[in-house]
Amino acid sequence: QVQLVESGGGSVQAGGSLRLSCAASGYTYSSACMGWFRQAPGKEREGVATITTGNGNTYYADSVKGRFTISRDNTKNTVYLQMNSLKPEDTAMYYCAADRYARYCSYAYLNPVRMELWGQGTLVTVSS
Repeated sequence: QVQLVESGGGSVQAGGSLRLSCAASGYTYSSACMGWFRQAPGKEREGVATITTGNGNTYYADSVKGRFTISRDNTKNTVYLQMNSLKPEDTAMYYCAADRYARYCSYAYLNPVRMELWGQGTLVTVSS
């Protein structure tokens, strides 16, 4: 079964940290573009960070640069999002996504329409 399963969301105070995980299964993980996206209530879904699982190249939205880090563990078919210095405006449902047919990511893949496989989401709430 082809799927992405997220975990690690929760509630934290401003300035705190969380780490999200996304476990991929059912497809060739080793060469794909994967990423994290988020959607706050009443807002459109937006790209947060993407990573090429093959060479590890990463791309970030300006709003999270210097605070969030995307990484992968190819032995576990898992992508992570380390979120530090969290702000109330980071509150959102966070989704893991993949384009299984793209060998490489680029800044273009921060656009959600480029991704074709989605997880169910995990909620992150940051209080002030």
